[in-house]
Amino acid sequence: MATDLIQIDRASGKRKQPGPKPPWLKIRLQLGEDFHRVNRMISGLKLHTVCQEARCPNIYECWTNGTATFMILGDTCTRHCGYCAVHKARKGVELDPDEPRHVAEAVRQLNLQHAVVTSVDRDDLPDGGAAHFAETIHWIRKLNPSCAVEVLIPDFNGDERALSVVLDARPDVLNHNTETVPRLYRRVRPVARYDQSLELLRRSAERKSSQRMITKSGLMLGLGETEEEVIQTMRDLRTVDCDVLTLGQYLAPTVKHLPVEKYYHPDEFAYLKQVGLDLGFKYVESGPLVRSSYHAHEHKPVT
Repeated sequence: MATDLIQIDRASGKRKQPGPKPPWLKIRLQLGEDFHRVNRMISGLKLHTVCQEARCPNIYECWTNGTATFMILGDTCTRHCGYCAVHKARKGVELDPDEPRHVAEAVRQLNLQHAVVTSVDRDDLPDGGAAHFAETIHWIRKLNPSCAVEVLIPDFNGDERALSVVLDARPDVLNHNTETVPRLYRRVRPVARYDQSLELLRRSAERKSSQRMITKSGLMLGLGETEEEVIQTMRDLRTVDCDVLTLGQYLAPTVKHLPVEKYYHPDEFAYLKQVGLDLGFKYVESGPLVRSSYHAHEHKPVT
């Protein structure tokens, strides 16, 4: 049985601060030669990774194992989400025309069998960067024909044509995170819309049968949501035929970002994983350190 997902101070009626990080969130750093090799390669090709920019807690594990999630469209996001550590500005950097090829070269050097490509939001571009995504998929396939390609895309402001550009490039996995429950969107994702994200996933699901693609989404927990809200969001994702779900603990990058309202226990993540499987998700990755691309190569539908 799940425990209460929000801690309330009975005297004041206010949410309690969760206190220091619990032991299951402590990470042992692994700064071996494999980690430094990946770091040198990323720097040499002038690439960005979400591992670095979002201060992912799994960077040492993933890079030591020779994996990385590439972040295209520059390192500057045009949105101001309260949870994200990526640099923000009204206008992003000029696109690097060589970036798609460099990502593909990095995939080849790492000998990846499953490549993950994500991006910042680029509301300053007419297509939100969709054509750049498609070109990156093209180059990965050209240089790494046996590699599966997963893209974690923004909402493109609801532009169906931009989404079609990415889908026409035929990624193996189309990932778009709802990030949180609808009630918290105004505080957590002030520019985004929950219904718009669901519609993107619904439109993507319509293409699954014709191009053998799976769809995927993820939620951060610990921003003040209730158990009922989490489960209802999971139901909403199944309504749009989302195949794969990731659930992870929100960790504030700095004191200037949204505070953590609760640290979830691993047992709670295990409970929510079972709820997700019961709802019909083909795969649920659920745990305190889970991020949308964590163990991405394992996120395949169960037949």
